[in-house]
Amino acid sequence: MIFKPEKCSIPDEAMKPFIDPDELWALLNNIKPDAARVREVIAKALDKNRLTLGETAVLINADAPELIEEIKAGARELKKKVYGNRIVLFAPLYIGNHCINNCKYCGFKASNKSAIRRKLADEEIIREVEALEDNGQKRLILVYGEHPMYNAEYIAHTARLVYGVKKGNGEIRRVNINAAPLDIEGFKIVKAANIGTYQVFQETYHPEAYKLFHLSGPKKDFENRLTSLDRAQEAGVDDVGIGALFGLYDWRFEVLGLVRHTNHLEAVYNVGPHTISFPRIKDASELNLDPKYMVSNEEFVRLVAILRLAVPYTGMILTAREDAEVRTEVMQYGVSQIDGGTKLEIGSYAGNLNETQNLNREQFKVNDPRSLGEVIDELLDKEYLPSFCTACYRLGRTGEHFMEFSVPGFIKRFCTPNAILTLAEYLEDYAKPEIVEKGWRIIEKNMNELGEPQTIEELKKRLEQIKSGKRDLYF
Repeated sequence: MIFKPEKCSIPDEAMKPFIDPDELWALLNNIKPDAARVREVIAKALDKNRLTLGETAVLINADAPELIEEIKAGARELKKKVYGNRIVLFAPLYIGNHCINNCKYCGFKASNKSAIRRKLADEEIIREVEALEDNGQKRLILVYGEHPMYNAEYIAHTARLVYGVKKGNGEIRRVNINAAPLDIEGFKIVKAANIGTYQVFQETYHPEAYKLFHLSGPKKDFENRLTSLDRAQEAGVDDVGIGALFGLYDWRFEVLGLVRHTNHLEAVYNVGPHTISFPRIKDASELNLDPKYMVSNEEFVRLVAILRLAVPYTGMILTAREDAEVRTEVMQYGVSQIDGGTKLEIGSYAGNLNETQNLNREQFKVNDPRSLGEVIDELLDKEYLPSFCTACYRLGRTGEHFMEFSVPGFIKRFCTPNAILTLAEYLEDYAKPEIVEKGWRIIEKNMNELGEPQTIEELKKRLEQIKSGKRDLYF
């Protein structure tokens, strides 16, 4: 069979659908790679070049156990090259779970009469943020159902409210958003509130599968959701996050869908997504799905490694849907961000409501319920560098500017020193004594590996300032 070159978006394709299922399935069904081709693709990725759809399909279709191990090894090496050993930490904060959509996989669906609906009042949001700050969090993602009450003005209001909460040395320096698609004017409104990344997950990139799971409500419109982040870019929100919910359709197709979305945004707007998320279907209230497309742990590791190689400079988020063992395994193959101390029940950070989880009050089950301190403790034991850094966003290193810094490989010059500074703040303000000792050892190790005497000297000065009480220092 003769293949046409894969499609590539061009600027006049802005806000137009870009997924062709036949194109993606042709690649998956007809590319039969040999070992030499697989190694060639891995080598291209290790040179920090984004892979094409065809090259990504080469890795997907490499089924031999020894080639899967080479793909995983390549992903591990690439992660170290681009991100070093740092892991950025954040927490989700659910603002409200009213929803007018009926999505078969979600506990918030409108038809779920067992769901306990709630929206936090402003004073409750403040208490939740104070509780998160007391634990050392600096980065939050605010999560909302899709409902008229959660419009752009309300999202902007809550973001500003969160930024305004200061308790002791605590403050939230980065507010990301996971909410329904907006129109261009709506995205302009939330941008004015100084939000960070705006996430809209397509859930599944296959249009027919999408119809099966989205029964009613605005989310039923596949194309409106698919082009939502084009509207964000048109509004000046250049920091966006994409994602697929693995378990709804064939994981191989979804991986290509995510890469297709990435190359669309790069071709049209000169910048890809800031993050990719890849949650797996987990328990939720009234969940009743065909297990045909459920993703095994082995497949999950594979798809994470393939995504890392396909999009070298895109952040990859692994959530507490996965248990601690799986997270520990998968992290090494490309993950750059994880949540810690996650609670999904609305109002639970301040009220400790979900010590016993109740799926009628949550969107899905948390399978890694460890506290932020416990997560950091394990990261340090495994010699990761925990980070709460938000410097790039506040210095304008986002969108195209972020690509200018990250693509040539300069990201470690900024990120490792800033990760060290934010970890030092955590150790001084929130850590238990046994974590403090481990943390300073990791700081010393990473500082000595920077290899730039001038940077090391300046970093030492700033660490002394942090010990003396100064905060929010960054490069």
